Amino acid sequence: MNNSTRNLKMKKLLIATTALVATAGMASADITISGHAAAGIYSGLSNKDGTAAIKTATALKAGEITQAEVDALAALAGSDTSATDTDVSISEYTAFNNATIAAQKLYDETLAAGDDTTAAAQALAFAKLEQASATGTAAIATAAATVGTYSADGVYSNAGVDFTMTGATDNGISFSATVNVDAGNEIDAGDFELDGADGGTAGLGAVSMTGTFGTLTFDNSGIDNLYSDATTHDMSYSTTVGSVALTVGHSVGALAADADYAKATSFSASTTQSGMAFTLTGSETASGTSASLAMSYALNDTVTITADTDQVAGAESVQTIGASTTLNGVSVSVESANNSTWDVDLGYTAGGFALTYGVDETDGWTATASSALGGGATFSAGVNSEDSMYAGVSFAF
Repeated sequence: MNNSTRNLKMKKLLIATTALVATAGMASADITISGHAAAGIYSGLSNKDGTAAIKTATALKAGEITQAEVDALAALAGSDTSATDTDVSISEYTAFNNATIAAQKLYDETLAAGDDTTAAAQALAFAKLEQASATGTAAIATAAATVGTYSADGVYSNAGVDFTMTGATDNGISFSATVNVDAGNEIDAGDFELDGADGGTAGLGAVSMTGTFGTLTFDNSGIDNLYSDATTHDMSYSTTVGSVALTVGHSVGALAADADYAKATSFSASTTQSGMAFTLTGSETASGTSASLAMSYALNDTVTITADTDQVAGAESVQTIGASTTLNGVSVSVESANNSTWDVDLGYTAGGFALTYGVDETDGWTATASSALGGGATFSAGVNSEDSMYAGVSFAF
């Protein structure tokens, strides 16, 4: 072997060794791509946002918003109709959602024309309610959906792609991020609601980091309030202390114009002791503190007893007890509360087929059916006492 050949082999060995050392210092990473699609028909579904008049009347009746607040909104809009308004700055305008901006414009135009501002003031009140429902006051959205407007007959179809990226640093901290692209129009089968059209744009989901310290998650206005389930939080932290699982969510305040949003913090603590599971959830906003304590106990393999006490800020606490049982594919669940409300739910499953029926104290009922078709496809249909219905197929890729 001559010297040139020996030197060439030594160079190759040196390059390979250097590459191996460099690779050992890199973080491992992975990207997973999944997809989903759905299509079907619907009739008489609740329009998700209801109407301005119904929402305003519902909230006024429930005490969620006062007439003084409605009047204050009207006065605010009428203080100055110019785009350079010093009382309502451009930054404050943009802090509200599109519905609020549209309502503001409507009021200004009505005022400038010298017409009756009653309808425009109500539109402003609706915009305020819309913002509240989007930032934590879930009772408004729920009430409005109950008595809101209903859709005509229609067809829905949508599809989406989800990208999940995961990796780990050299010191053992795992991280993940998601990006999704959705297009089409959607329904909410669980609530018999017509959600409407997706934006058709790519959206960044949660970015999280997990280590011995717990899990830290960031998602601008994309994390659920742990008490109300309204999607308002920007960040959350979860960990385990002994047998107790703890999670805290917080709204940093991107929508600074809404005090409830800016100050919202929620928490959850759960543990199981001697066969009894306890969960404490709460939320602190500008409106006050809301909290709920729930308990469940499995008497045996088929029967479970539940109880909880729930107090919304500024309201009387509500105590609920319930029981559920499942035997040979048949399930029965009953709940009753001290505010004269109750629910009875029945279910049956066999193989990939499932039937459900539920009724409450208002005699309102829902019935649904679903069947797994194989290959990631599922057929589902539902009908309720409001003459709302849907039927369609969903796909998972």
